[in-house]
Amino acid sequence: MGKSTSCYPSLVVERRGSGVVSHAGAVALLGTAQRTGLSGVLSEALTPWRKPMSSHDPGQIVLDLAAALAVGGDCLADIGVLRAEPAVFGAVASDPTVSRLISETRRGRSPGIARRITASTPSTHW
Repeated sequence: MGKSTSCYPSLVVERRGSGVVSHAGAVALLGTAQRTGLSGVLSEALTPWRKPMSSHDPGQIVLDLAAALAVGGDCLADIGVLRAEPAVFGAVASDPTVSRLISETRRGRSPGIARRITASTPSTHW
């Protein structure tokens, strides 16, 4: 197997069950986004909103927000649930960083996200 390009830590499932993951659904969601290429498309589409020298990819922030919603979150600050599990979710952006990204994208300082994602998405037939 090649080296993983995922920004999320690799997890190993063992029969002993000593490190139980309570957010398996969120892990599955993020893994699916990686394997289908959605994470790369989001990163590319949101590149205009990436600040110079920033350590958090806007695409990863959006995926982390989706995972927080998947585990029951209902506001931006609920991304803290993921931040509390760095061994599972890796480095998760701070609340101010998340808030700034959402504010910037709402101001529309770059071409529309939907248009950029559609242009970047490979054609697939289900």
